[in-house]
Amino acid sequence: MPQQTVPELVPASKGWTARLADWWGIDSGWERVPADPPRAYRNDLWLGAAFVVVALVGTELGRSIGFFEDEPAPTWLLYVLAAAGAAPLGWRRRFPLVVLSVVYLHFLVVGLTVPMVTVLAPLQVVYFVALFSAVAWARDRQAMTLVVGGALLAMFGWLAWQFAVGAGVEGIVEQMGLGGERPGLVSPVVAYTAYNWLVNVAYFYGAVVAGQLMWHAARRREQLAAQAETIERQTAELQRRAVVSERLRIARELHDVVAHHVSVIGIQAAAARRLLARDPDAAAVPLATIEGESREAVTQMRGLLGTLRGVDDGGAGEGGAGRRGAGEGGAGEAGAGRQGAGEGGAGEAGAGRQGAGEGGAGEAGAGRQGAGEGGAGGDAVPHRAPEPGLADIPALAGAAGGGRPGVGLDVGLDVEVRVVEDPDGAAAGVPGPVGLSLYRTVQEALSNVRKHSTARRASVVVRVDRRPAQPGSPDADRFRYGYAEVEVLDDGRPRPGSSGTGMGLLGIRERVATHGGAADVGPRVTGGYRVRVRLPLPEERP
Repeated sequence: MPQQTVPELVPASKGWTARLADWWGIDSGWERVPADPPRAYRNDLWLGAAFVVVALVGTELGRSIGFFEDEPAPTWLLYVLAAAGAAPLGWRRRFPLVVLSVVYLHFLVVGLTVPMVTVLAPLQVVYFVALFSAVAWARDRQAMTLVVGGALLAMFGWLAWQFAVGAGVEGIVEQMGLGGERPGLVSPVVAYTAYNWLVNVAYFYGAVVAGQLMWHAARRREQLAAQAETIERQTAELQRRAVVSERLRIARELHDVVAHHVSVIGIQAAAARRLLARDPDAAAVPLATIEGESREAVTQMRGLLGTLRGVDDGGAGEGGAGRRGAGEGGAGEAGAGRQGAGEGGAGEAGAGRQGAGEGGAGEAGAGRQGAGEGGAGGDAVPHRAPEPGLADIPALAGAAGGGRPGVGLDVGLDVEVRVVEDPDGAAAGVPGPVGLSLYRTVQEALSNVRKHSTARRASVVVRVDRRPAQPGSPDADRFRYGYAEVEVLDDGRPRPGSSGTGMGLLGIRERVATHGGAADVGPRVTGGYRVRVRLPLPEERP
């Protein structure tokens, strides 16, 4: 939509001219059209027909009270002239300037021949509506100024001609019974003339100003609608990009963990190969580890692929690139991990199970580091710390509070952490990807509390429950092997002027969707805010 042209700086003597031209919209390329043209034009036809009926009724009422006693024109002509003046309003929005020209030509011609017809109240309204519609709906603003200016010039010229003959005004004053009397400060002739001019100025310029204000209001509404549409489109694009970015980040993190599992599988396979020849029974232990690690790796890889495939069509390019990079990096690092596992296994050939365990830990760390490098797009990361999990949440809460792990008071935020396990030690068995997602959830929730809330206290509750869900409950299938959950509560209110973008909460929901969990995010009835995320746990390995 063309925007309103900003007037250039002009000399002071012409400043008002430029402002006036801008107010009239002379240089504006915007055209006002009805939102539903067929319906609007149809309604105008009904409006024109209604005005014709009202004009005919007004003519008969005027004839009945003696308006046309001294009029020699036949009665049928009075009806025809009244209807002819009102009918053009049926096209007032389709051809506004043509309607104005026709109606005011009718006013001039009929006013000179049968003047009492133009005095009828219905036709006075018709003339007002025609002028108002021309200013409010004219699409060519330069043509509008010419046509409206010509119509006003003709109207006031006709009015001046009517008053040019002083005998006409004096005759009207004598008919009013004033004669030479002066009831007020001004003579009756001057008062009558000034009064008529004042009424006509208010009548004609009132229609013009009202129409121009309507035109400005319509243009402003369309501009605001276009801006709102642009903002909505940009917001949707930002959200889409944020979702894509968060999904790729999740994919990189899962890629690291999956690569770790593959490395462990390689190490345990090397140990099992050596034990099969000497002690087949002892080989069952590394084989069981391989079985469990492979199942968990497959489950997490499915989640990773589901995350990447969830990118909508608008982010297919970026999502596809991310999936390709993750796939290539994962394959490369898996191969490297497996190769390293073989080498590590060979180096620890005489160590038996101890070599498989200790050497496996070393190779797993190497594989994980390599996976991080591949997932990051090839950037060299020589020393990468392990991904955080549930055990790191107390330290995270302490950093958010600004003090000791668990309780922080330095920045006015008291963060309390509680861990609830059933059975005891269940938190240690939470898979890495689940623990990482819960850690990120707490991180985002506490960040929001500090940035956007007036809260002085916050609590973080970590729950790990290995008990299966009650049969028949809505989440029985989802949490049949138990769940891991974090809940962050605060007692504050939204801080004025600190509303965020909502991208962090989008990331939380993406992580929940990746693991097939459940989220409850929103204000509490008793005050404050709640972020609760519950993720399902896999079947516990023996």
